[in-house]
Amino acid sequence: MSSNSWNAAIAEDVIAALRDEPGPVLIALQAIQEKFGFVHEDALQMIADQFNVSRAEVFGVFTYYHDLKKVPHANNAVKICAAEACQAVGCDSLIAEAEKAGLEVEKAYCFGNCALGPAAMVGNRLIGRATLEKLK
Repeated sequence: MSSNSWNAAIAEDVIAALRDEPGPVLIALQAIQEKFGFVHEDALQMIADQFNVSRAEVFGVFTYYHDLKKVPHANNAVKICAAEACQAVGCDSLIAEAEKAGLEVEKAYCFGNCALGPAAMVGNRLIGRATLEKLK
């Protein structure tokens, strides 16, 4: 992520660079978030205009994917998988422990690490058989 400071001109460049990509709406939303740390409200219309879709369609994609954020994300946020496989090995109690310990916790749904659940993500680091100690 480059910066949490929104810049419409830079966002336009990021979006325009994706004009030939398949499935460009989601890719553009992800690219904007990667660049700025969040998806600014103005980016929704920019993406709609660039790819000739309605703002409602872009908003639908934006709200469907829980990893896309309206505001800059806290650097210390911990994502814990809450999908069925991780539920079976105690993710609910891990989430409660982490919140009680003061960690900012987000529920996520599958990191593809089911055999090593409960799985968590801290920054870009995947943690298998996650415990509170490993999250800290």
